Amino acid sequence: MKFARLGDPGSEQPAVQPGGSGAGEKWYSLAGLTADIGGTFLEGGGISRTREALAAGNLPELTGAAGLRVGAPLSRPGAVIGIGLNYAGHAAESGAAVPDVPVVFLKPSNTVAGPFDDARIPPSSVKFDWEVELAVVIGRRASYLAPTEDAMGCVAGYVLANDLSEREYQLPGAAGQWVKGKSLPGSTPLGPWFVPAEDLDPSSLRLRTWVNGEPRQDSSTADLIFGVPALVHHLSQFMVLEAGDVILTGTPEGVALSGRFPYLQDGDVLELEAEGLGRQRQNLRRASGL
Repeated sequence: MKFARLGDPGSEQPAVQPGGSGAGEKWYSLAGLTADIGGTFLEGGGISRTREALAAGNLPELTGAAGLRVGAPLSRPGAVIGIGLNYAGHAAESGAAVPDVPVVFLKPSNTVAGPFDDARIPPSSVKFDWEVELAVVIGRRASYLAPTEDAMGCVAGYVLANDLSEREYQLPGAAGQWVKGKSLPGSTPLGPWFVPAEDLDPSSLRLRTWVNGEPRQDSSTADLIFGVPALVHHLSQFMVLEAGDVILTGTPEGVALSGRFPYLQDGDVLELEAEGLGRQRQNLRRASGL
């Protein structure tokens, strides 16, 4: 299944598309099951209730879905948690050692945007960068998980994410801080859809990016240093993970920070893709003010 939220910002409608061959491109309205797709829906058995409703033919088709804006597939999460340097190749191109434990940072939840919304380059930005990522969606509360094996029981599913980053804010000098470079408006496009955990194996998904049609990143989640179970377990030792929270698992090599490619400029077109999770497209625009 694919879950989406379709419509203008602030007025998105929850929708689902069945999986399996012959499912076609029809979207079905979830308005009779839930007002939105978020933590309450996930923790309350929303995925299983949706499967049952689809099997019973109880969901009406969402007419005109193809003409609606695609929003982030999840309502505003309580927390967006980033993992840095989680691919050896990206650590190397960043000039950093491969970490012994996950590098963790937080992004404000108001950075979440739709997958096709324009991306705004900050007025003073000179090093605006892209990062294609597999994002994990938490489905139930996780705190001080004991065995690592328990972690997957807390995962609701997966989405494609872009962790747009301003490197000049993030890294150089005494004032360089990851949170500063990762907190910009609209800097976490999610979607186009959310896929339940039981419908997707996250262990070997191809991740790619293009800028103006030219390839940049091309890697696989098989190269993650810390995989999904290890990340969820690790984070649960330091914070309470709640249903609807999103974990960005890190980006592979091929970003502008490597020095091999120019940073994003006004007018650029950025495209990202994750196997099984769809494709994003963002037009880059210089913001005149925040």
